[in-house]
Amino acid sequence: MYHRFEENKYPSTNIKLNDFLEHIKIIKNSGLIFVHPSDFQKKLEIDKDEKKILLTIDDAFLSFYEKAWPILKKEKIPFILFVSTREVGKYNYMTWDQIREVANESFAHIGNHSHSHEYLIDKNEIEITDDIKFSISKIQKEIGYKSEFFSYPFGEYSILFKEIIKKLGFKYAFGQHSGVIDSTKDYYELPRFPINEKYGNIKRFKTLINTLPLKYKEILPVEKYINKNNNPPKVTIQFFENIKNLNSIKCYSNEKNTWRESKIKFLNNFKIEILLQGEFTTERGRINCSIREDGFGWRWLGIQFVVAEK
Repeated sequence: MYHRFEENKYPSTNIKLNDFLEHIKIIKNSGLIFVHPSDFQKKLEIDKDEKKILLTIDDAFLSFYEKAWPILKKEKIPFILFVSTREVGKYNYMTWDQIREVANESFAHIGNHSHSHEYLIDKNEIEITDDIKFSISKIQKEIGYKSEFFSYPFGEYSILFKEIIKKLGFKYAFGQHSGVIDSTKDYYELPRFPINEKYGNIKRFKTLINTLPLKYKEILPVEKYINKNNNPPKVTIQFFENIKNLNSIKCYSNEKNTWRESKIKFLNNFKIEILLQGEFTTERGRINCSIREDGFGWRWLGIQFVVAEK
């Protein structure tokens, strides 16, 4: 997941263009396949053993159009550009003419990123539904189709938000929790590796594209939108029984606004509890777990909680 390109005063959402060019080169040299959005379901559900990569860009900043778009267009590299319809045409954002230019290429797809790009998770059902419905109609009018792909603003979702997205006809929804997509994942909680100046350096990027999914049956609590009554949450992960080296799993979490290695309790051979050392005190609580698999690399999963305003 990318946002800005060569906007160096925004390091948390920016990638330097030379690094982006190197990313493309690394992907090509690795033999990974760029997934076309129209092939996403087939590649996910049928071609399960084939490693591939999907590029996504959130927000439709002008820097994407000016810096990254010429590269992707020349190479005909498929991607999804997630658009928040309210921002289109505003300062530093793409216009509808520019978005249509992108959409006219067969390898590009325009996905939905809400209308307002506000903290919709804090809104009620009617407010969320109206916002997304408006964005659907606006994209339909300007681009000519309704996307099956949705990207949650800030990667934040709740059970309610997920149900709304399902009812409105989306087939896939992406968060911003890190991890590798596979067919066992919830299609409305799909992970992505956020790429920026800190987390897009070449050494880390090479590690990311060799990372494998860490498959699990269930993560509890199902609700990732928490409040003062259930913060910190009691987090358990039930893995599939064919996971190798599970006893070597390591998890890291950011409770009390400090990243630390999490304490882990095995509830049985394939189920663990993450023993958090306090509340999540920032807007988003994160847990990342990984296992080293000899000869293959790292298996990875990420979990994101959103802390309610009240």
